Amino acid sequence: MTQSRKPKVMAVASGGGHWIQMMRIKPAFDHCDLTLVTVKPGYRVDAGDARFLLIPDANRWKKWALVRCACSVLLLLIRERPDYVVTTGAAPGYFAVRFGKWVGAKTVWIDSVANVDQLSLSGQKAGNHVDLWLTQWPHLARPGGPAYWGQVL
Repeated sequence: MTQSRKPKVMAVASGGGHWIQMMRIKPAFDHCDLTLVTVKPGYRVDAGDARFLLIPDANRWKKWALVRCACSVLLLLIRERPDYVVTTGAAPGYFAVRFGKWVGAKTVWIDSVANVDQLSLSGQKAGNHVDLWLTQWPHLARPGGPAYWGQVL
């Protein structure tokens, strides 16, 4: 009898609420080979037994930081070759799902619960490039995505 390999999941989240939401869904990956990727070294305490990797933080107002972040995410994906990439946003998560497809990963975008009136800019851009696109607000769900499956918080 051969033992099947655990699915490799790379969970990517920016800081603050994005990270908190990722930590809320982390138990869903208990049966997986989980790698947590984020921007703040202090979050290592939340990782538990999961691998913990850092990438540079970035946002739309810091263009060079975006380039550094994108390159770091791409290199991690090439090295790690996850089966799945899951993100709660923002910019690092966008790069992770876009580049994750390039390495053959299935991708999941979970838009932040903070985006009550409209999807985040990253979430809007990622939607057409992910395998599963979720919002945490029922009134933001629509045919063709994003879908509403409940709230993380």
